[in-house]
Formats: sequence, structure tokens, C-alpha cells
Amino acid sequence: MTEREKMHTTDLYLPGDPDIVKEQTACLDKLYDFNQTRPTELEKRTAMLREMFAEIGEDCYIEPPLHANFGGRHIHFGRNVYANFNLTLVDDTHIYVGDYTMLAPNVVLATAGHPILPQLREKSYQYNAPVRIGRNCWLGAGVIVLPGVTIGDNTVVGAGSVVTKDLPANVLAVGTPCRVVREIGEHDRTYYFQNRTIEPALLKDL
Repeated sequence: MTEREKMHTTDLYLPGDPDIVKEQTACLDKLYDFNQTRPTELEKRTAMLREMFAEIGEDCYIEPPLHANFGGRHIHFGRNVYANFNLTLVDDTHIYVGDYTMLAPNVVLATAGHPILPQLREKSYQYNAPVRIGRNCWLGAGVIVLPGVTIGDNTVVGAGSVVTKDLPANVLAVGTPCRVVREIGEHDRTYYFQNRTIEPALLKDL
């Protein structure tokens, strides 16, 4: 098995392999160009993302600067995904983000890790595990999602949380390490922020 193939198996591998570095550098050149685009060049950005990402659905918006180890080569976005400033995608293996998910400023989705054993780190060994974010999730500012984590549909992760383990669907979770606080339910059909209530007209067709 080549070092390139090991990137997607969770096996230890050497990311400095010449074939990997060559591919990665070409991807990073495209990412550099994306980050130099003007706010008025929305169509150009969309076209570039379609070339850079493994998959990207309709009506996605990513606010530059975007940071990605492989320039999005291993990123799979659904439809209507929104990402604010400084999204960091450590996409050494695959990252999946579902439709209508929102990513606040400075979110990090990381697939790469390194062995605890110092001697292996000295030799630059690495392993990767995919990250999966469900449909219609909201990850608050500064959320960090670690390798191998899956987050279920509709789940909200509070700002500054570090997600070390899988989270189920339809929950509010916060903290370091991130833990489920409660399920999303009737309370959230009444209040949208602290004691501020949702206008009934907004709920008519929901």
C-alpha cells in the first residue's frame, strides 16, 4: 500500500512522501487563488470551489480566508452550506458536511492526528480519520472537531467547544470536552435567544 493510499485508512503514514507533497502543493496553489478573490467575484468563487472540492452542492457560501491542508480536495459539502471567516479544514482525509449546515468564524474540522509515542512523531508519522457533520447543524465560533467524530443532524454546538466524541442528532452540546446539554424541543419553538420569543407567524409552516 502506498503512502497516498494510507491517508484514507487510519494507518500511520508519512505525509512528506513526494507524491503526496506534489498533489498537495497543486491544491494549495488553487486555494491561494481563491483567497485572493474580491467580494464581488461570487461567480468566480463558486466555479473555483467546484474545481477545488471533492463535492459541493448548490448555493454554498464560504467567506475567505479559507484554510485547508489539501485545498478542499477531500471535502464533501451538501447544499446551502454557509461558512464564515477562517474556516480551517484539515482535509488530509475526507470531511462531510450536510445540507444547510452553518459554520461560524474560526471553526476547525480536523481529520489528522499524530501518535503519542515521541519516537514516531520524530519520524513525522501521521494518521487520518474522517469527520462527518450532519444536515442543518450549527457550529458556533471557534468550535474544534477532532478526527473521527460524527455529529448528527440538527445538532447545535456552542462556541468554543472541543468535540472529541460523536454527538447524536437534535441536541445542544457545549464545553471542552463537548457534552450534550439537552435535546432540542418545544422550548426552542418558543425562544430563539434568552427570553426573546419567536413570532408565531414564523412558525406557521414549520
